[in-house]
Amino acid sequence: MANSKNPIRVFEHECLWVHKGEDKLLPEQLKSFQIFYGEKGVPYYKLIHNGIQFNEYVGVIKVGDLTVEVLPKADKSEDKALWQKTLINILKTVGVFNIHAPSSSTLQLRSNSILDLYFELFINEIEYLLHSGLIKKYRKVERNALALKGAINFGKHIQKNLVHQERFYVRQTVYDLDHKIHQLLYKTIRLIRTINTNSMLTSRLGALELNFPEVSDCTVSESFFNNFQYTRKTEPYKNALEIAHLLLFNYHPDVSSGNTNLLALMFDMNLLWEQYVYVSLRTELRNDYTISPQSSKKFWKPNNGYNSTMIPDIVINKDQDNCIVLDTKWKNLNGKNPSPEDLRQLYVYKKYFKAKKVALVYPGEQFSINGGKYYKSSNSELSMNECSAVTLAIDKHGKSSKIVLDKFIQYYLQKT
Repeated sequence: MANSKNPIRVFEHECLWVHKGEDKLLPEQLKSFQIFYGEKGVPYYKLIHNGIQFNEYVGVIKVGDLTVEVLPKADKSEDKALWQKTLINILKTVGVFNIHAPSSSTLQLRSNSILDLYFELFINEIEYLLHSGLIKKYRKVERNALALKGAINFGKHIQKNLVHQERFYVRQTVYDLDHKIHQLLYKTIRLIRTINTNSMLTSRLGALELNFPEVSDCTVSESFFNNFQYTRKTEPYKNALEIAHLLLFNYHPDVSSGNTNLLALMFDMNLLWEQYVYVSLRTELRNDYTISPQSSKKFWKPNNGYNSTMIPDIVINKDQDNCIVLDTKWKNLNGKNPSPEDLRQLYVYKKYFKAKKVALVYPGEQFSINGGKYYKSSNSELSMNECSAVTLAIDKHGKSSKIVLDKFIQYYLQKT
């Protein structure tokens, strides 16, 4: 039965039921999932009879006291602890867990869940900011004051101070710590205190609340995060604000019109795999190659309306004679051929990008290349146009869970 002490760990596409399975949902927990799913649905899971089935999204969902970690799976390994470590390393590699605080490189929690890791990273960032010194900003206020400092708002002065002639209702510009950045961070501290169940973090959260300056409450708006421009002074706040943004906008209080709250921090594994391959290649190849993510080319224009573009995942040596186009797919082929849709997509990429090589890149247990050629359109003969299915292995047992790229570079890139 699901409990609050240990998170349930499942692999993507697996199911949780109320009536069967090693880890069962409570009826009220399933009801919270059903209400959060609503009529429009959510991409993270789908509803099945007396349960839910997870999709290709991975990460963590917290419903009340229940924490469910959804882990990726690209081979036969059933070791969930190993895949959890791998997922955390993938998130770190692609920049989801970027940190400023020096202490974050040696996190105190050793058997932490993914959610606890987020919380601890945020706590470390705030502790670092408090130690470094919080920044002040100018803001305009209207208030009753005992001294005439600023401009008098005569309308409100007469309204509020008719019997208090010793006071002045003034408009002032103050320079203090009570501004939007600190208001959002404090709101996140209080949110984490509400949903945290890890005793190791409780005292640190309490200390943050005591040491953080008193600030006003604020409304959370997407426009603030989208439009906020970092400066030299505010740059140290970047990672704390990014985690605050993630938590505040993925927290859904009272999803069942009662006292059950839901927090979903989920990532599309297809996008994670694409970013993971790109960052890994960029790190390994360095200055020997140019690597471009999400390069676009126009390929169709309607008589009325906007152009259509094609955007492969990774282009190596774009606009050069040895150009290579890679498209990543988070799926295990299990010895089968790539889908016709994927092969057609790479055929178009090869033509429009004038690529010497094109390849579909999949995860797997070990490195492999399965090359193939397209047929000519005029007859049944094979053309010189090639497309390869490449499998890259993740070193799950290594400290940083790197993609093993040495053979790929040697047998594919360097033979271009």
